[in-house]
Amino acid sequence: MLELLPLLVSAMILGLLGGGHCLGMCGGLMSALTLAIPPEQRARRFQLLLAYNLGRIFSYSLAGLLLGLAGWVVAGSPLVTSLRVVAALLLIAMGLYLAGWWSGLTRIEALGRGIWRYIQPLTRRFMPVTSLPRALVLGSLWGWLPCGLVYSTLLWAASQGNALDSAALMLAFGLGTLPVLLTTGLAAERLTALLRKRGIRMAGGILVILFGLWTLPGPHQHWLMGH
Repeated sequence: MLELLPLLVSAMILGLLGGGHCLGMCGGLMSALTLAIPPEQRARRFQLLLAYNLGRIFSYSLAGLLLGLAGWVVAGSPLVTSLRVVAALLLIAMGLYLAGWWSGLTRIEALGRGIWRYIQPLTRRFMPVTSLPRALVLGSLWGWLPCGLVYSTLLWAASQGNALDSAALMLAFGLGTLPVLLTTGLAAERLTALLRKRGIRMAGGILVILFGLWTLPGPHQHWLMGH
């Protein structure tokens, strides 16, 4: 558990600082859901938006569990060291992305476009969102929207070699995205502007890179743990 803790923190940082990217991908849908609910039902509107996001986070966790099973199959083999190296390199790459130094991870979005073609038509059946179950289902469907940041985090989570750990990391990532996507209107704009400040993004990116270096197998781990 102690070994997983810095990875969970990394996943939450990725979700929080990547919130601006998530807002660009899902912000239009959040606005549509908000406008589709009568203004006088504000309490219900918040519940529906929360249900949507919980459905989305559930899909992230489920994807982490399913893909993590593939990593679990080779966890007891010599490939486990390779999986750890892959996890570290992906973590470092995502730190570079957050800091604004490299955005090559967005190319991974192409991996999910084929699946999304089959999922997207299903979302229309649950619009407009008039109940919590519909919001949960729609959110769970929209959780499969092609997103380079989500896919990169998913591949990193799956490389842990433990399906439950992979699901936990994706859950932490999803919870990290919650503040930006759940807050709408002016508050979201202010929060997004704060998270897009270069200093904050660089600090978060450097922290994630350090976690990636800590993940790399080697004697340096003992030195990092001591500091």
